[in-house]
Amino acid sequence: MAKILAIRFSALGDVAMAVPVLYSFAKAYPQHQLVVLSRSAMAPLFAYAPSNLLFKGVDLKKDHKGLKGILRLYSELRKEKFDAVADLHDVLRSKVLRLCFCADGVRVRHINKGRRAKYRLVSGKFKTPLKSSFCRYLETFEHLGYPFTLRFSSIFEFAPAPELLEDWIGEKGEDKWIGIAPFAAHKGKIYPLSLHREVVGRLSAIGGMRMFLFGGGDEEKKVLDAWEKEFPHVTSVVGRLRMQEELALMSKLDVMLAMDSGNMHLASLVGVPVVSVWGATHPYAGFMGWNQAEENVVQLDLPCRPCSIYGNKPCRWGDYRCLTGIRPEVIVGRIRVLTE
Repeated sequence: MAKILAIRFSALGDVAMAVPVLYSFAKAYPQHQLVVLSRSAMAPLFAYAPSNLLFKGVDLKKDHKGLKGILRLYSELRKEKFDAVADLHDVLRSKVLRLCFCADGVRVRHINKGRRAKYRLVSGKFKTPLKSSFCRYLETFEHLGYPFTLRFSSIFEFAPAPELLEDWIGEKGEDKWIGIAPFAAHKGKIYPLSLHREVVGRLSAIGGMRMFLFGGGDEEKKVLDAWEKEFPHVTSVVGRLRMQEELALMSKLDVMLAMDSGNMHLASLVGVPVVSVWGATHPYAGFMGWNQAEENVVQLDLPCRPCSIYGNKPCRWGDYRCLTGIRPEVIVGRIRVLTE
């Protein structure tokens, strides 16, 4: 039996995209043990994993903060005697860790993020699809000496989703359940809230549909609570469910409407079709949700797109026309296709 360490810190969406690859490895190599090292908040993504896939959470803001914290983390990890290390992040923290493992004679490989190709993509010179993050993660394991095929349907394929016991959720019945996640980490990825509100209003008026609003933080909660009060058949789950419960609820949805965001990836991990709205970023960068169909992508073909890989750059025109130009009826139409 070999013991392999996979390192992936960073944001929710990036870690979520590693899940299909990590689960697939565990299924392809049941004789080996795979330990995933990530921020402790990511634990729910691995709560239902195969038995040979373990999760180790770290606190990068406290116990393992800075260089001293990372070296302290390494001293903890080396006691587990790993045979190989897959660095799926390739940032300063993971570079320090893999350098330490290399010095101890442990076999190490790191992800090729394709930074140069992504720079060309946002420069507008080469608007062609790049490798997905799934492929890049897979290649890292292949270079480590572990080839396998990606086989993943849902994080709940090894264990059932937890029961949703909250009375306010109720039984699904014949209504179509739609998830709506209007927020993202950066402005360049957020469909204007005034237009998004119109989408919610149009769907609420159709009948036979129930909407669940997903988000996080006080400001997002205020917006979504207001929509819940304004429109019938709309329920905000912000602050009312933990991540595992949100995943369980998502698994019962008929469709999710999301930005290029963590919620797009969470819905993908439970096998739900996602209507995704893209602005400054683009699916060509390789960050589409797992098994999501291109026809469910809502975006405008503008010469200035994509202008950013992560959506964190200000609009060169100042108006975010890539998002404001998308009409609500287009989004509603795509959702109706998937719910009929």
